[in-house]
Amino acid sequence: MFAANGRLISAGNELVAHLGLTSAWWQVLGALRYSPVPLPAASIARNMGLTRQAVQRIVDVLEKKGLIEFQPNPHHRRAKLVVLTAAGLKAVTAAENVVAPLDQAISNKIGNDRLREAIKTLEEMGRTISDWLAQPQSQSPEQKEISS
Repeated sequence: MFAANGRLISAGNELVAHLGLTSAWWQVLGALRYSPVPLPAASIARNMGLTRQAVQRIVDVLEKKGLIEFQPNPHHRRAKLVVLTAAGLKAVTAAENVVAPLDQAISNKIGNDRLREAIKTLEEMGRTISDWLAQPQSQSPEQKEISS
């Protein structure tokens, strides 16, 4: 999992570098593109499985680059909504177009049925991890040794 994730991020960085993007920036732009409503940084982070601080750093950079803008949030005075600008939409569209041939190659090699099953498996793993972490856990002897 770690190796595949690392390779995916590395490939993303390579493919979108000429657009002035990184994989992390592209992920946040994509999260905004496919959200039906504007989101605060904390919601983007939750949806992506990242920390709010990491996403906040990214959206601050994206705002400076003119790819997103902050708008008032009627539900929370301090948690501004993050919204794609026209330049941000153009950037995420360009990134998706650049990576489309790789996506197609993966689909051709693995097949749509296996990809759908892999997505379901990864989603279930994510839910299981979140559920497990939300429960109070007693530490194993190995964990106690590490934490002391």
